[in-house]
Amino acid sequence: MSDLANRTATIEKTFNAPLKLVWDAWTQSEHIVKWWAPKGMAINVIEHNFEVGGTWKYSMLMPDGNEFISEGKYTEILIHEKIVTQADFKPMTQNVEIQIHFEADKGQTKFTFKVIHATPEYRKQQEEMGFYNGWGSAFDRLDMFLKDAINNTKNP
Repeated sequence: MSDLANRTATIEKTFNAPLKLVWDAWTQSEHIVKWWAPKGMAINVIEHNFEVGGTWKYSMLMPDGNEFISEGKYTEILIHEKIVTQADFKPMTQNVEIQIHFEADKGQTKFTFKVIHATPEYRKQQEEMGFYNGWGSAFDRLDMFLKDAINNTKNP
């Protein structure tokens, strides 16, 4: 296994939603607030500048009352294909690269989410801290958001 593979945590999912809707959910603030956080948590979009070189910053209030800050800078955007951002999730995860890949597939969207860590040890530590549960919960919320959006367009 290559060093990059050893440093990368990956989640793959297929959403039963068209590519444009999944893309919009990732790129528009009014949609991000409805799914980005794990179940039961609210998110506040402080800043969202969706362009290469643009920055984003979100906050979540943790159950213990502390604020959890997610922030980063977009380094690559290929419309309807790929988003790459440097990211920090303070205080738990810092200085990672996130790559989000989108692929249309017969009305569905294949989705690959990769987080590249500085070292294999750091990736392992993040996995042990709940990487898959946390992001999995957020992506379950994204799935529900997409289903609701599709149902709302069918039944306005």
